[in-house]
Amino acid sequence: MVTAIEQRYIDMHPGSAERHATAKGLFPDGVTHDTRRLSPFPIYATHGLGPHKWDVDGNRLIDYYTGHGSLILGHSHPDVVAAVTEQMKRGTHLSASTDLEIQWGQAIRDLIPCAEKVRFHSSGTEATLMAFRLVRAYTGKKKIIKFVDHFHGWHDYAMAGNAVLGGIPEEVLNTMIVLPPNDISLVEKTLAEDADIAAIILEPTGAHMGNHAVTAEFVSGLRDVTERYGVVLIFDEVVTGFRVSKGGAQEYYGITPDMCTMAKILGGGLPGGAVAGRADIINMIEMTGDPAHDQHRRVQHNGTFNANPLSASAGITALGLVKNTPVNDTANAMASRLKAGLNDMLSRNEVPGCASGIASSIFLRLGVDHECDHEVCILSPEETAIIDNPARRTQMELAMMNHGVHSGTRFMVMAVHTEDDIDQTIEAAERAVNDVRNQGML
Repeated sequence: MVTAIEQRYIDMHPGSAERHATAKGLFPDGVTHDTRRLSPFPIYATHGLGPHKWDVDGNRLIDYYTGHGSLILGHSHPDVVAAVTEQMKRGTHLSASTDLEIQWGQAIRDLIPCAEKVRFHSSGTEATLMAFRLVRAYTGKKKIIKFVDHFHGWHDYAMAGNAVLGGIPEEVLNTMIVLPPNDISLVEKTLAEDADIAAIILEPTGAHMGNHAVTAEFVSGLRDVTERYGVVLIFDEVVTGFRVSKGGAQEYYGITPDMCTMAKILGGGLPGGAVAGRADIINMIEMTGDPAHDQHRRVQHNGTFNANPLSASAGITALGLVKNTPVNDTANAMASRLKAGLNDMLSRNEVPGCASGIASSIFLRLGVDHECDHEVCILSPEETAIIDNPARRTQMELAMMNHGVHSGTRFMVMAVHTEDDIDQTIEAAERAVNDVRNQGML
């Protein structure tokens, strides 16, 4: 049975419905990215400018998906557009090294505390795969610890502990150890009992862009325990890099990992990824001239679009703006306004839940009364299951779009969101929450 929220969505988006009907014959589920799957159908966008984007039916949306977190500068930032346009005239792929890759690498090293050396990729998934291979080659050990629900891309190793494991050999999964977060004693016990652990990786603000938070004490404890056991610590900064602060979560916490992975903001809205960290680990890619080492320990790395000129030009421009202008402070200020407004809205409407998050990533948690500091919100598994109700989450996302906001319950705030955008978003969230409540889902 179609809900009232769904019917309004269908009525507002006939063009998207038509396109999705075509796409189902082309793509699995009719989409090209799993998180764009949406019932009854996803929206189809035409263009974006600043904090807004438009769909094929002419609806303007205040955007908080923001290129899956990559657009802290907003859509079509004029400096990025100019840089990429100029590079298009010079060449999109020169099959050679360029000054641009040096400038891009230096921009990373200027901002990221752990970045002694850098290697470029085309995505975050590639970056974490390379990080795993490097630490295994460097340590001679096989196993890597990750944490429940922390997302590190879709390659075989990263998917360990995920509910969807099709096509992944058990032998691969056996090289991964999946632990619950925020339990440093369990981490230490695991390291003490298994000498074959090469590294620990985590999203440093918590799983799924910080939605399921970790404490600062846990992150600090990981740095301490990995140093004592000689295990490499990897921060997956694909999301947090250049967002939580100019220098990512590692600067925000004052904790320097041995390695980090990056993407999203790194590429200025174009495809780009990188692994950075201690030179002795990253240098496992280097040729040494020792045949035994170069064949059996060295990590080979190719990649047609590594540090390609277009992504490099966009990335240099974006990181320059992050470094030299108040990008983070502006985004954080707007996020603070949004978080306060959402919490006030929940209180006024007597809706159980909270809005919380670090820096410019805000999460709206509905359905459970609880106490938190509205920054790091730690919930029990039972509370998390209630909040993550997939049916309610879908209805909330549709309702938010019905009221002009593309978000649902996660808000990646950009430096170009204005106070008016934020206030409109809070109003839309209030209407959407009441729409969902009227359906008996809150």
